[in-house]
Amino acid sequence: MKFGTKAIHAGVEPDPSTGAIMTPIFQTSTYVQESPAKNKGYGYARGANPTRNALQKSIAALENGKFGLCFSSGMGATDAVIKLLKPGDEVITSNDLYGGSYRMFTKIFQKYGIKFHFIDLTNIENAKALINANTKLLWVETPSNPLMSIIDIKACCDLGKKHNFLVAVDNTFASPYLQNPLDLGADIVMHSVTKYLGGHSDVVMGALVVNDEKLRDELYFILNSCGAVPGPQDSFLVLRGVKTLHLRLERHCFNGRKVAEYLRNHPKVGKVYWPGFPDHPNHEIAKKQMRDFGGMLSFTLKNDSVENAITLMESVELFSLAESLGGVESLINHPASMTHASIPREERIKNGLSDSLIRLSVGVEDYEDLLADLAQALDKSK
Repeated sequence: MKFGTKAIHAGVEPDPSTGAIMTPIFQTSTYVQESPAKNKGYGYARGANPTRNALQKSIAALENGKFGLCFSSGMGATDAVIKLLKPGDEVITSNDLYGGSYRMFTKIFQKYGIKFHFIDLTNIENAKALINANTKLLWVETPSNPLMSIIDIKACCDLGKKHNFLVAVDNTFASPYLQNPLDLGADIVMHSVTKYLGGHSDVVMGALVVNDEKLRDELYFILNSCGAVPGPQDSFLVLRGVKTLHLRLERHCFNGRKVAEYLRNHPKVGKVYWPGFPDHPNHEIAKKQMRDFGGMLSFTLKNDSVENAITLMESVELFSLAESLGGVESLINHPASMTHASIPREERIKNGLSDSLIRLSVGVEDYEDLLADLAQALDKSK
């Protein structure tokens, strides 16, 4: 079954009681049972809900996986993965990753004795130098947030299998439409469902997809025990959003390319970070593991000051200054003060995330209007 067909049909069946083509919103906290010995699989809604189950099947199918689990947020999903570990375990991850992940790793789990190594993962040799008997997880984010770094997923997975540790891939920026890490050997795929899967900036949710049943059972135990579950209304909204994922991503990719090329040729723009450029670091790897290059990009101005970047961000009219990404509307973001404010400035600067970096989530509007908006905002900058 091809992707667009899966997006519309996978995990979804007509409601047996009414024939409703859309999965109903099962807005209930508990379920009546015939007897203690005849539980039909639904007992309490933290453990399972029919609307959520349909969404979990749908997302698993999109990732070519066997098992999907949905959480109340992307951070809830990430939290569950790290809870697979124990004190003394070590995690290798990128020095260019989402600020919320960095905050969780360093401020929450580090104090419980889990050690995190933040390195440049665009060169797999850097990871090889850190592997030891305590290495239990390689956490990969590609394309990365916000510098669009590309990491070789297959090389990471080969390393994990050789040394017997898990490889988890944050696939939020690419979405299942562009990239399927399980096919490349990953053990776990994580999504902030809030972003492209939901697609309409009206839901907060996370998901994990795996192929191994034992791993699924361990993650489900954490989900059910710790309670970071999404509600049925949000599950319904994402089921609806997923049906147009392939259509939206086609336009996100088309518009993203138009915006990236426009900015790169603008006399006031400094560097543009977008993996579709042939000279983007690891562009050839991106071509191999992605079907297109997405609608996310970042850039700096030649007059590289925070004040100048703020002037531009305050001048846009169609782009909305906001956190998050992946919705149908275009967003502009200042990582240093918004999505990555939790990362110490010296760490950000060392890893290439300047105070003046601007990040765009390019939406599905008519691209000519987006270019006109950027043009008038750039005219007002220095």
